[in-house]
Amino acid sequence: MSLTLNEQNFEATVLQDGIALVDFWAPWCGPCRAFAPIYDAAAARNPDIRFGKVNTEDEPGLAGGFQIQAIPTLLAFRDGVLLFAQPGMLPPQALDGLIAELRQVDMAHVRAELAKQAELAP
Repeated sequence: MSLTLNEQNFEATVLQDGIALVDFWAPWCGPCRAFAPIYDAAAARNPDIRFGKVNTEDEPGLAGGFQIQAIPTLLAFRDGVLLFAQPGMLPPQALDGLIAELRQVDMAHVRAELAKQAELAP
């Protein structure tokens, strides 16, 4: 099951430890409607992952904040770090592959790389 995300609950959802997937969509979007059952099925298979949906019509501030220019767009967070962002519908196998990859990410390495980048930033 996916959560309806808005400006009030978005950060609390994606900044937690673990994996959070966020689908930016709109009711009038054909590819969004086609992706919805794929996304919902993945949510049912992965109850340990937070699956959220942002209706871009209802939450233009969130869509703008993430510079969403095409929908559907899928974002993937792990331990509060954005690791993946891609517009377009993912087929079931690709979504399952992404989830498997997210589970394998070495977050200590990711945090070390982010710290290095922060040191180099002006």
